[in-house]
Amino acid sequence: MSQLPFARPGRFFRGNLHAHSTNSDGQATPEQIVEAYRRQGYDFIAVTDHFLERYGFPITDTTALRTPGFTTLLGAELHAPALSNGELWHILAVGLPHDFAPPRPGESGPELAARAAEAGAFVGLAHPAWYCLTIDEARSVEAAHAVEVYNETCALDNDRGESWYVADLLLSEGRRLTAFGADDTHLKDDRPDAFGAWVWVRAERLEPDALLEALKTGAYYTSQGPLIHDIQLDDRELAIRCSPVSSIFVSGAGRKTMHVHGHRLTEWRCSLEPFLGSYCRVTLVDAAGKRAWSNPIWLDR
Repeated sequence: MSQLPFARPGRFFRGNLHAHSTNSDGQATPEQIVEAYRRQGYDFIAVTDHFLERYGFPITDTTALRTPGFTTLLGAELHAPALSNGELWHILAVGLPHDFAPPRPGESGPELAARAAEAGAFVGLAHPAWYCLTIDEARSVEAAHAVEVYNETCALDNDRGESWYVADLLLSEGRRLTAFGADDTHLKDDRPDAFGAWVWVRAERLEPDALLEALKTGAYYTSQGPLIHDIQLDDRELAIRCSPVSSIFVSGAGRKTMHVHGHRLTEWRCSLEPFLGSYCRVTLVDAAGKRAWSNPIWLDR
């Protein structure tokens, strides 16, 4: 599957998939978070509090905060013991039901992720670089739809905001995963972790079910600012249109790459020859160093 969303019916909606409120370790209430993102021009948000016993295993209910032109997705950041380094698992699940049950005794991270996916959630490996998830541990989560490849709060916390390395290793092995970025906002006074990265999701309606289906099928891209207007491909070439940027990269397995650098680039065509039989993905970098990333484009069929 190529996941290219640009020619699909509907329009792009801007959203944040990862946020924490006073129901876990955030500083703002769910109401304050929703209002902050609404004021900033977002179309939707998922408040994903830590699903831990010390917080009462919250699935933060934001359904009453939905208004015309703005909606919410229910979810949580799931945890289970333990990685090889002793850290708890961090698994983002967006689209959980209100009655999602707490972890069972002895339930592993991969098992918890599988149960969330079975319950209808979009499941992502949350900020794997931040807590040094190993590639073997990442491989074990067979139910994952995606990898969180950029996390704004992790960039501010320990300078491990980007996790593309984990995603690319899995993609190089043939895993059909997508890739998203998010704020992981806690809206704390000492950490400006809001409005740093978001997803543009292509859907026909601004409704939770439509957004979740689009996420699961890869009909989205991630940005810190630049816009991807279109990506098209034929048998031999990739054509990209975008807002003005300084660099365009097409990356694939190993060190395979095509790239161009310049001033206010808005379109580019490149050969797909280096990537045939595997995958490629597009990265834009603007003059301020802000990036946008496409989902993987599969070229093996």
